[in-house]
Amino acid sequence: MNLDIDVNSPAPAPFEHTAQRPSLRLLFPALLLVMLLAALDQTIVSTALPTIVGELGGLSSLSWVVTAYLLTSTIVVPLYGKFGDLFGRKIVLQTSIVLFLIGSALCGVAQNMTQLVLLRALQGLGGGGLLVITMAAIGDVIPPAERGRYQGIFGGVFGLATVVGPLLGGFLVDHLSWRWIFYINVPLGIVALVVIGAVFKPRTLQVKHSIDYMGAAFLAGALTCIILFTSEGGGLLPWSSAQLWMTLVLGAVCVVGFIYEERHAREPILPLELFRQRTFLLSSAIGFIVGVSLFGSVTFLPMYLQVVKHSTPSEAGMQMLPIMGGVLVMSIISGRLISRIGKYRMFPIVGTLLVAAGMALLATLKVSTPVHTMYVYMGLVGCGLGMVMQVLILAVQNTVEFRHLGVATSGATLFRSIGGSVGVAGFGAIFSNGLAARLQAALPAGTELPRSLGPVAIHQLPDTLRSVYLQSFAGALHTVYLTAACVVVLAFALAWLMRDHPLRKH
Repeated sequence: MNLDIDVNSPAPAPFEHTAQRPSLRLLFPALLLVMLLAALDQTIVSTALPTIVGELGGLSSLSWVVTAYLLTSTIVVPLYGKFGDLFGRKIVLQTSIVLFLIGSALCGVAQNMTQLVLLRALQGLGGGGLLVITMAAIGDVIPPAERGRYQGIFGGVFGLATVVGPLLGGFLVDHLSWRWIFYINVPLGIVALVVIGAVFKPRTLQVKHSIDYMGAAFLAGALTCIILFTSEGGGLLPWSSAQLWMTLVLGAVCVVGFIYEERHAREPILPLELFRQRTFLLSSAIGFIVGVSLFGSVTFLPMYLQVVKHSTPSEAGMQMLPIMGGVLVMSIISGRLISRIGKYRMFPIVGTLLVAAGMALLATLKVSTPVHTMYVYMGLVGCGLGMVMQVLILAVQNTVEFRHLGVATSGATLFRSIGGSVGVAGFGAIFSNGLAARLQAALPAGTELPRSLGPVAIHQLPDTLRSVYLQSFAGALHTVYLTAACVVVLAFALAWLMRDHPLRKH
C-alpha cells in the first residue's frame, strides 16, 4: 500500500473542514453545555447556602462549600491540559464529565456539612477539567480563521453563567430543594457525554509531554495549607495554636518546593521566567485580588439578602443582578473601547477604584438600609470587576512571547481562581468569627440559639433575640467588606504600575 502524501496538495484541508461540519452542529452545543455546567457550579451554590446551613448546620463550615470546589478545580487545571495532550482530549473530557457527575449526584445526598464539603471537592476535580479541555477541544475541530468567533461565544456563556447561577440556585431552592442545584447537573451532563462520545473526532496526533506531578503536588499542598490557615484561624483553632502556625509553615515549605520544582522541571506548570515579565506579574497579582473580591462578594451578599432583608432564595438570586450585570456589560463595553483606542492601562486603574469604592459602601450596610441603595453599591462593584477581569487576560496575551501564550493565559487565570479560593475561606473565617464574637457580647448569659439557623429559623426567633442576631449579622458583614475594600486598594496601587503596549495585529 502506498502511504506517500503529496505535501503540496491542498485537498486534505477542505475535506477535513467539510467532514467536521455535520458533527460540529451537535458537538458545539454539547461543549457549550459542558462549559455552562462547570461555570454555573462556581456561583449557583451562593443563594442556597443559608438554606443548606439551616438544614445541615455547620455555620463555621459554610464558606468551605464554595472553597472546596474552587480549590480542587484550581489545582487540577494545569494537569488536565497535559493529560489532554498525552492521552487525547476526548477520553480526558469524558473522564472529567463522569467525575463531575458522580460528585454532583453524591453532593445531592449529603447528610451533613462535612460530607457536602468533601463531595464538593470531588466535584471540583471534574469541574476543573471541564473548563480547560472544553476550550482546548475547540482547537481540535475548528480552523484558526474561525476559532476566535467560537471562543468568543464560550466567553459569553461563562459570563452568562455568573449571572444565571444565583438566579437558578434561588429558583431551585424555592420550588424544589437545595439538593436539586446538584441533581440538575446529572441529566444535562449525560446528554453532553453521549453527544461528545458520538461526534467528537479530535486530531489523532498527540504530543508527548512530561507531566509535572511534583509541581502539582507542591501547589496543592501550598494552597490547602494557606486556606486551612485562613479559614480555621481564630475559629476552630485559636491564633496561639501551634498546630495552626505549623500549617502555615508547611504551606511556606510547599511554596519553596514549588518554586524549586518549577526551576528544574522539564515542562513546568508555571515557567518562572514569566514572572520576569512586568505585565504578567502585575496582572497575576491584580487578578488574585480581583478573585478575592468577586467570590467574596458573591458568596455573602445572598446571605445578607435572605437573613436581613427576608428575601426568598429566588428573590436573592434576582437581587444579585446588579453585580453580575455590571460585570457582563462592562466587560463588553471595555473590550470594544480597547479595540477602538488601542490602549488598556486605564481600565484596571478605574476598575479597581470602582471596586474599592463599592466594597467600602457595602461595608456601611445596616439592617435598615433600603435594598435599592444596596443595588447601587453592587452595580458599582460589578462595573469595576467588568473593567478589570478580561482586560488583564488581554494585557497578558498581548505582551508575552507567543510560545508562552497558552501557559501565560492559564497562569493569569490560575491566580484569579486561587484568589477566589483564599478569599472565600478568609472572608468566611472573618464573618464566622465576627458573628460569634458579637453574639457572645450582645446575648444575655445562658442564652442558647438553635443549632441550625437558616433564614426561616432566624425570622421565627423572639423579637429581642432576632434583633440582636440581625444586628450582629450585619456588623460581621461590615468587617468582611471593609477588609475587602482595603485589599482592593492594593490592586488599585498595582494597576498604576502597568504599561500600555501596542495591540498586536496578528
